Amino acid sequence: MNSKIILLLVVFYQILLISCSPNKVLKNSQDDSVKSAQPILFSIPKLPHEMIFCGEKIILDDEDIRERLDKEVLLNAYYHSATIGIMKRAHRFFPQIERILKKENIPTDFKYLACIESSLNQAVSPAGAQGFWQFMPFTAKEFNLEMSVEVDERLNIEKSTYAACGYLRHAQDTLKDWLLTAASYNRGIGGVRSDMRWQGTDHYFDTDMNSETGRYTFRILAMKLIMENPKAYGFDVDNIEMYEPFKTKSIIITESIHNIAKWAIEKGCNFKIITKLNPWLKGNKLTIRKKHYKLLLPSSLENLKPYKAYN
Repeated sequence: MNSKIILLLVVFYQILLISCSPNKVLKNSQDDSVKSAQPILFSIPKLPHEMIFCGEKIILDDEDIRERLDKEVLLNAYYHSATIGIMKRAHRFFPQIERILKKENIPTDFKYLACIESSLNQAVSPAGAQGFWQFMPFTAKEFNLEMSVEVDERLNIEKSTYAACGYLRHAQDTLKDWLLTAASYNRGIGGVRSDMRWQGTDHYFDTDMNSETGRYTFRILAMKLIMENPKAYGFDVDNIEMYEPFKTKSIIITESIHNIAKWAIEKGCNFKIITKLNPWLKGNKLTIRKKHYKLLLPSSLENLKPYKAYN
């Protein structure tokens, strides 16, 4: 056989082997798979160059400010379980909180402070702070929140929000700046003033504070950015089942209730529902001494009715 013909046959055979190689087939299969199922990439928008907080413009072009805010946005945007939980509860509780903030002439942006303090849960901190606004016992007493064997008004959303407004108003009157007022909720008015005094500064962004307070206001700003434009940060709010506000009616308690569970059944609900609507109740009785109390009840049996009533 002619040597040239043999050489051509060998080359053809090698080409045939390569084209039919299992690795080649697998690679083609993988390529087709990649083309048909591209990975979903998560991203968040670039930070704006400015934003509004409490009616004041904040310029975000400074490298330090921008990076510190970016860090908090990333942490909250990718912590989906926590942030979605806050969004769900905000739908229920923000209307009440906003109403009180407006009534007390406190900027409604401070609702985001409650978000980072407690995630809008009746949280208890290791240090002993409790409620949406995380009042410590001595601060609670300063702002007339009752704490007793039967009652802890730090867990009363309405009263604790009014108390928070009292603190924020006092801090603003002293510090003359809403960012510093926000920082003082974590550091204390005296702590903020001390840090600024020895450093010779007059603005939150120019003052070096401890790591927690240094992050604190940026956490509030990040929560505001995300919750005001959730879709931009990857949250499909149209498909998130939000928690609806409770439909309630209030009654004034002027006489002691010696057995709340029994009293609740007489009102057409039960102890679980009463404490859900009034988490500031600590036990099964409410003693009237020097003041009266407002209790929330379901406005009708169609809202928060006992499970048996569904059957």
